[in-house]
Amino acid sequence: MSALRMTCIFCAFALGACSPKPAADRAAPAQAPAAAAPSASAIPPLTLNAYKKEFAAQIARSSPEFSEPVPEVLKSIVVLEVVIDRSGGLQRVAVRRSNGYKALENSAMESVRRAAPFPAPAFTIRRGDGSVSFLETFLFRDDGRFRILSLQQS
Repeated sequence: MSALRMTCIFCAFALGACSPKPAADRAAPAQAPAAAAPSASAIPPLTLNAYKKEFAAQIARSSPEFSEPVPEVLKSIVVLEVVIDRSGGLQRVAVRRSNGYKALENSAMESVRRAAPFPAPAFTIRRGDGSVSFLETFLFRDDGRFRILSLQQS
């Protein structure tokens, strides 16, 4: 089955779930689960770039080292490889590229671990084993605070 066809089927189910029920079938409104992230939407992002933005925003919310704005001169750029399993659990995080500041590499990896678990990736971006893998770039200032590249891009 093609990815486009699967996306269309998914959208049809999602829209069908949004249609109003007859008055006799309506129940009291359900409470949102306590474990759900405040900005998580009911429909997961269908593209890898959109998922990376949601991933980065969750790290920013849970990291006191997150900073605004990025200075013109950076102390370090750390690129992490991240693997998220089908349910949103952090499967792996590793440094793929850095300029050698071990403390900043560790800070980037710890910020990812602290923010886990993440929203479950949509089937449209998962690999055969159900996981999603991507690179994320952390931009560090002199004082150890950082920005995440996915949040910089529009």
